[in-house]
Amino acid sequence: MTFIKTTEQDSNYNHLEKMTIKELLTNINKEDKTVPLAVEKSLKQIEKLVEQILNKLEIGGRLFYIGAGTSGRLGILDASECPPTFGVAHDVIIGLIAGGDSAIRKAVEFAEDSTTQAWLDLKAYNITSNDVVVGIAASGTTPYVISALQKCNEQNILTGCITCNQNSPLSKAAQFPIEVIVGPEFVTGSSRMKAGTAQKLVLNMITTSVMIKLGRVKDNKMVDMQLSNNKLVNRGTKMIMKELNIQEGEAQELLDKYKSVRVAIQNYANGRT
Repeated sequence: MTFIKTTEQDSNYNHLEKMTIKELLTNINKEDKTVPLAVEKSLKQIEKLVEQILNKLEIGGRLFYIGAGTSGRLGILDASECPPTFGVAHDVIIGLIAGGDSAIRKAVEFAEDSTTQAWLDLKAYNITSNDVVVGIAASGTTPYVISALQKCNEQNILTGCITCNQNSPLSKAAQFPIEVIVGPEFVTGSSRMKAGTAQKLVLNMITTSVMIKLGRVKDNKMVDMQLSNNKLVNRGTKMIMKELNIQEGEAQELLDKYKSVRVAIQNYANGRT
């Protein structure tokens, strides 16, 4: 099939500078509403990749996200939120961006055009065939990301991707591609908008579903979350109160003692308080 870069096609809206603020916001919102529907069409692709990631993490493997620009930053965001949310170690889900950590805040010129640096970045983590690498690129044409997946394929490392164009070079390089076709952006070519939103939704789905299947959620509660601020401590206390049907003071004492919602509940259930 022909590769058409729909993320770069001309906007369906003209003369944006002549729109009122209300018109701008209304039309951006109108476009944003189409994104979840596009994601829905890709659920089978997402399911296949999640199954593969789960299999690898169950045997001690890791999940790597690799991207450039907005896509790279979204991968890093998702990876960085997993330890506090699900209590996993920081080296289980890793986000890499073209240009290194400095590119998180400030774009590094031409970093995404390298066809060799991505593999060097992955090798720095002693990547193995137990791991999974998911390339993220709205266009599906980013050399840094494509070369990473190609090299991983050569090394028998499982690969997936998240892109917003169909039949892109990135999709062809990935063993388990996810293609969320969101169409032209409100501002022509500004893929941080609908494409970025689609990528964030998919990333949320991947890590949340994997962590649930790994047992990092009990019922619908984040029982392994890191108690890193007062809000989370209060949330943890309420979880314990509800689960064990006890008063706030007793729940607080348990949480102070065990420093973990899961461990507090387990020890109470086993008669150890």
